[in-house]
Amino acid sequence: MKIKLNFINNLKNNLSMKAPLIQVVLGPRQVGKTTTILDFIELELKNRAHYVSADAVFNSSSEWIREQWQLAHQEKKILIIDEIQKCENWSETIKVLWDEFKKNKIDFKCVLLGSSSLQIQKGLTESLTGRFELISVYHWNFRESKEGYKLSFENFLKFGGYPGSYGFKKTEEWSKYVKNSIVSTVIEKDILQYQHVKSPALFKQAFEILISYPAQEISYTKLLGQLQSKGNVELVKYYIELYQGAFLIRTLEKFSHKKLKIKTSSPKILPMAPCFYFLSILDKYSAEERGHVFELLVGTQLVRTEHELYYWRDGKFEVDYVLKRGRKIWAIEVKSGRKKSTSGLEKFMQKFPGSSAVIITPENYFDFEKDPMGFLDKI
Repeated sequence: MKIKLNFINNLKNNLSMKAPLIQVVLGPRQVGKTTTILDFIELELKNRAHYVSADAVFNSSSEWIREQWQLAHQEKKILIIDEIQKCENWSETIKVLWDEFKKNKIDFKCVLLGSSSLQIQKGLTESLTGRFELISVYHWNFRESKEGYKLSFENFLKFGGYPGSYGFKKTEEWSKYVKNSIVSTVIEKDILQYQHVKSPALFKQAFEILISYPAQEISYTKLLGQLQSKGNVELVKYYIELYQGAFLIRTLEKFSHKKLKIKTSSPKILPMAPCFYFLSILDKYSAEERGHVFELLVGTQLVRTEHELYYWRDGKFEVDYVLKRGRKIWAIEVKSGRKKSTSGLEKFMQKFPGSSAVIITPENYFDFEKDPMGFLDKI
């Protein structure tokens, strides 16, 4: 069953403007970016789009980009280039073409899709500053998985994130698919193909370690200690940066009004889909494990708000998440049925008066997931 992912509404609205900036659609592999775009072209843009994919071209050079640009212009169509990060010198080429058209007051609409954040962000910041609008795409959440594939909540806690994996009936077949067709593909095509990694085997081992700490705080030193290497903390930080750039994990820093304390804190690890954690277990969750996964779901939805997100700890007191939007601060505690004190929330509110305290439980999670910021604004 097809569902319309939310990012397409933002893209549609932006393209309806008279002279929009370059639209950059960025997100993980195999979550439906291409499928959704092709449906959008067929149902709404019809013959008004010129769609090409750099993944299907043997030599997607700068000249190839120029050819596609001119074709779209001649046919008065919207240019849509998929897997743009595979094109050589793509950002500089797009900059030259865009600036030339703007100088000559030529209206032109362009959409770029990519699945490698580090590779794309480098091009955006170096060449396209002020010329683009970023639209983020995320792993599927529970609502999308339920609407699209009738996935139950319990199954989502295990298998959630990649719709292509939902059709597998046996856990063994599912795990092979996720490992080989998703994780290995992302590591090989979106990371190792573009970034220097001295030991690919060690790098892959780091991912297995990282996904085993869902929504948990862990020091860089402890992470390093689990790697079979004499590396250093900077190596671990580099690995984490690469995995974040490929949308596999996200790390949170500790909340503080002092920037130095934020930068030196131990990270809280968020695998960006619950299926990653289940991949490391392949067994029934214990109550504690299930609690970690539920806390992870809340974290991944807070990431979707695109506001500043942290965790907080002061000695024995802790708060699962701290969301900051301008001056507004929410201290968010997640309760999944396990006995859990609210002393951390109380301590946080004393230390940061004016903040809003929020408790998310299995009972109110579905309202929260539907509209995270709307939910928080009502507190």
